[in-house]
Amino acid sequence: MQEQPFISHIVELINRLRKALYAILISFILVFAFKYSVIKIDPPGILIIVPIPSIDDSFSVSVISFFIHATVPKGVEIITISPFDPLLAAAQTSLFLAIIIALPIVLWEVWAFVSPGLYSHEKHMLKVSVLPAMVLFTLGALFAYTIIIPVIFKFFLFYAKALNVEPTISLRSFVQTIFALMFSMGLAFQTPLIMTILTRFRIVKASTWRQYWRWGVLISFIFALIISPGATGGVIETTIGLTMSALYIVGMLASMIIERRQHHTEGGS
Repeated sequence: MQEQPFISHIVELINRLRKALYAILISFILVFAFKYSVIKIDPPGILIIVPIPSIDDSFSVSVISFFIHATVPKGVEIITISPFDPLLAAAQTSLFLAIIIALPIVLWEVWAFVSPGLYSHEKHMLKVSVLPAMVLFTLGALFAYTIIIPVIFKFFLFYAKALNVEPTISLRSFVQTIFALMFSMGLAFQTPLIMTILTRFRIVKASTWRQYWRWGVLISFIFALIISPGATGGVIETTIGLTMSALYIVGMLASMIIERRQHHTEGGS
């Protein structure tokens, strides 16, 4: 394989980044400025999705409405503090959705840039890691949606009533809290996969993960303190910390299995 000059790599990187940003921008416009209706064509009874320009009833607005009705307990009121809160909340939601929608294109551009410098076994390892990464991210987001967020709002309502104050939260704070927690936990659930990949590439030995497991647990609880709102009496922090510690142990055990298989394969050959 002929080595390319450094400047050509920079040019290629810029072109790849430009394509990825275009994909995110187009996805942002599609969810921020359009709503979608399903129309049935008779005959032959085909259902098609038709985009309709609409900012006040766009797809992102529908997503915000869904989360409000699904996560906010009765008694908590969503308010707007500034005139631009609804618009900015919709824009933040659209950006989050756009990144998810454009993720396949972004990953493809990243792959096209780094794959020429990888060995065949490294390419195979990264390819088979895509699906587990998507599953783990989804599980992390669902963990935040089904466990962390409801508990946060219950504690919020409990303390508001105890202090005899009106339980209100601004729309922008609500959107930022929801998506920040879902995105953070989605990334955090990648821990076992990252650990196994590092062991598979012989960057970190399985014995190292086992030796420093106490640090893994400590970092898990530090991460929990960072992303937690800090108003649940330690319940959320403990839940996230224990979950992250369990993920670390899973990654450690998986790394041990992978390393054992590597040694077995090398011994057999």
